[in-house]
Amino acid sequence: MRRASKRCLILLFIQIQVFFLCVACVPYYEQQEDPISTDTSIVEDAASEDSDIHSALSGTIKIGVTISAFDYNTMTDVRNGIQSYFLKASTDDVEFEVKILDGKRDADEQLRHVDSFIAENYDVLIVDPIDVSLADIITEKAKTADIPVVYLHYRADKEVIITWDKTCFVGFDNRQSGLVQGEIVANLPNNGDVNGDGIVSYVMITGNPEFAETQNRTEYFIKALTDRGIEVEELIRRDGNWEEDQGYDIAATAISQFGDRIDVIYCTNDPMAVGASRAISEAGRTVNKDIYLVGCDALFFAVDMVNSGQMTGTVLADNDARAVAAAEAAIRFVQGKGNEKYIWVDYIPIVAEIG
Repeated sequence: MRRASKRCLILLFIQIQVFFLCVACVPYYEQQEDPISTDTSIVEDAASEDSDIHSALSGTIKIGVTISAFDYNTMTDVRNGIQSYFLKASTDDVEFEVKILDGKRDADEQLRHVDSFIAENYDVLIVDPIDVSLADIITEKAKTADIPVVYLHYRADKEVIITWDKTCFVGFDNRQSGLVQGEIVANLPNNGDVNGDGIVSYVMITGNPEFAETQNRTEYFIKALTDRGIEVEELIRRDGNWEEDQGYDIAATAISQFGDRIDVIYCTNDPMAVGASRAISEAGRTVNKDIYLVGCDALFFAVDMVNSGQMTGTVLADNDARAVAAAEAAIRFVQGKGNEKYIWVDYIPIVAEIG
């Protein structure tokens, strides 16, 4: 980790803090009758430093990485994680030479990256496509050159369709993020039923309802509760467009309209939850005492709010784990072992002790 970014180290520090300060939720897949597919074996291999993952490799292995845009925060963590992983994985027998390029949100630029990697005989590619439609073009180029491709994508509501056995997709199943959010509520005292009327009544503040990410998070949040036999009531559902101010407006209106009937305010991202927190405070209510508030994405300010009691919980998309999974998948391709078509990385609940 000598060259890991300061941001990565801060995130690691936060996660260590949360580990000691938080109460772990029951994993979502233990509650699902029809579990959403995940494959954590690659991450487990990395965690245990299984030397077999690097077996039969020698010399210089060239890995070409093209990222949709360096200024996307989530992809900053991923690219730094990939760089750090291969630096650590290099030994006297094998050196991993990694070149990471910025697509700058330009499809033509990214295709030039791929062409350059192919022309320079790279052994494997890791691609975060600017748009999933590029994957078909990139796959055909790589297939002709017989160079495997590991795909990533920053948009959780879309994923690359795998059409060649030397390609795979590493990412998050955003349905799971909704399930984990629901589990946070289900594991609260009285299953989140603050007012004790036998029903968990919630306000739902969503992102753009046309996004599959929004649809999946909201559907599976409810499913996590109802699958446990918890009776729920949706008081209001409004599109907050992912924005803090709209989260505030919707929450303030809902509290004015429904008052103490509200047990939970559920938001599909953290900024809207921050806005809802302000509305809760201004209404004279207290998070974790007479109302619960759940967000998603585990942005640093949201984690701080969880630890200070201003939010009940949030959900982390573990981009450090995604970087490891992508790197390990690339190595498996170079070894000729192949990969599953879709490799899912788990979301992690971030919750503070209550009571």
